[in-house]
Amino acid sequence: MAKRISIINFKGGVGKTTLAFHLATGLENLTDKRVLLVDLDHQSSLSILCLGYNRWDEVSDSVNTVDRIFLSYVDEEYEMPGTEIVESGPMYGYWVDVVPASLNLDSIEVELTSTFRGSPMRSEWNKRTLLCKWIEDAGLDDEYEYIIFDCPPATKIVSQNAVAASHGYIVPVVPEAVMQRGLPHLFETIEYRIDTMLKMLSTLPGMGSSIIYVPDTRMIGLAITSAKSGVVGKRRLQTDHSTHMNDLERHWSEYIIEPLIPETNLVSKALAANIPVYDIPGSTIENRKLRDGYIYDIYERLVKNIEPRISDL
Repeated sequence: MAKRISIINFKGGVGKTTLAFHLATGLENLTDKRVLLVDLDHQSSLSILCLGYNRWDEVSDSVNTVDRIFLSYVDEEYEMPGTEIVESGPMYGYWVDVVPASLNLDSIEVELTSTFRGSPMRSEWNKRTLLCKWIEDAGLDDEYEYIIFDCPPATKIVSQNAVAASHGYIVPVVPEAVMQRGLPHLFETIEYRIDTMLKMLSTLPGMGSSIIYVPDTRMIGLAITSAKSGVVGKRRLQTDHSTHMNDLERHWSEYIIEPLIPETNLVSKALAANIPVYDIPGSTIENRKLRDGYIYDIYERLVKNIEPRISDL
C-alpha cells in the first residue's frame, strides 16, 4: 500500500511545489521505490516543471489531466479516468511519474461545489472522495510506494479530496507574521473541520466504503522554507525571521523537520532547468556551491528526516 502525503498550506509562495518535487525525487533516490506526483493546483507549476511547457500544453489540450477525475462528477460526458492520465516526467533517471493539472481546474472546482447528485449528504461525500475512487479503481495503491499531492493554496473541495486520501500532510512554512495566524488555522481546519466532516459522512447509512479513504490525516511536520540567514544551520536568522522561528519552536517544536531551507536563488536555477538540485551539474563555482554540502545536502538531509515520519504513518 502506498503512503499518501499532501503538501499543503493556505498561503501561496511558500515552496509547496518545490518541496513536493524534491521530496518525490529524493524519496525515489533514497529508497529506490516508485513515486507518483499528483498536481492539484490549477496554476500547474509542478506539471510544467515535470513535463516541460510543450508537453504540458499538449496534455492540457487533450484533457489528459487530473481535471478528468473531477469532471467525471460535474459533466456526464466524462468517465472516471484510469492510468492514462499518468505521465512519465523527464526526471533524468528518477522513476517519478506525474498526474498533471491544467488551468481549467479552478473553474471545474467551482462547478464541483455547486453540483449535486442524489441526496445532499451522499453528494458531499462523493465529491470529496473522487481522488480516493480514482486511486482505488486504477489500482495505483499497489503500483506506487509513495503518492504525493501538491495542493493549491486553499482548502476547498480539491484540497479536501487530497486530505481524504492522505495518511499525512507536510506544511511548508516561511517564518513570517502571517504564519502565526495561518498555521493554527490550517491545523484546526484539517483536524476539526475536514476530517470531522468526512468521518461523519462516512458513517451514514448507505454511504459505502473506500479502502483508500483515511479518517485521521496526521500532520507529518513543518518544512521551514526561505529562511533569511547566512547561517541557517545555527539559527542565526535575520531579526524578523528569528522572532517567528522562536514562536514556531515554542508552539510547534515536535513538528519542525530539520534542516531549515535558506532563501536562495540557486534552487530556482535548478528548477528553471527542470531538474532537482540533486542533479545540477558542478561545472561552475556557483553550481559547485549548490552541490557541495549546501542546497544539495540540505534537501537530501530534509528528505532523510521526512522519510521515517512517513514510514510511521
